Amino acid sequence: MKPYAFALLLICAAAGAADDCPAYVKHDPGGDYTSADDRQGLAVVENFHFTPNVERLVRGATGALGADISYTLEHFPNHHRALSAMSRLALRDRNRKPHGARYTIECFFDRALRYRPDDARVHALYGSYLLALGQTDSALEQLEHSARLEPNNATAHYNLGLLYVKNKDYDKARASAQKTYGMGFPLPGLKHKLVAAGEWRE
Repeated sequence: MKPYAFALLLICAAAGAADDCPAYVKHDPGGDYTSADDRQGLAVVENFHFTPNVERLVRGATGALGADISYTLEHFPNHHRALSAMSRLALRDRNRKPHGARYTIECFFDRALRYRPDDARVHALYGSYLLALGQTDSALEQLEHSARLEPNNATAHYNLGLLYVKNKDYDKARASAQKTYGMGFPLPGLKHKLVAAGEWRE
């Protein structure tokens, strides 16, 4: 195969991948899940597609679970609870593109972050999903970014501290623990892990 022909194949493949995960285009109802104005149309979507049974992954409201969660994310791409539900569904079914979903779980996160790159909660959710897959380096990148965007979020620092302990990066783990417990976070798991490793400092 000639070099220019091979390069053309690569370009076409990249274009195809981009087409598989198009950027979100705002429509009504829909938009930014964190925006009070956009959330005015949220009930229209949630009442029919993101019901409590859908969020708990019990059963779909209008069809397959993946379809209802997908519909929610197609309208509100950074819908935190829907992203969490889609992540859990993908992990539960061991399927990156759950039955009925329009895109893969990675694409849903990509669309959310392209639309609202400063949404700390989306970074945290993506980090948790990657950690569940064992992709610790990528998870760490997302969780650190979340903590930078939202430095007063005790949960973000707690989860980051747990990952630091897992990586045996105890200095950073202690720093995260000091931040999270300084903000009154109630769960003692991070402290217990540091104590067990002989790395806790009062």
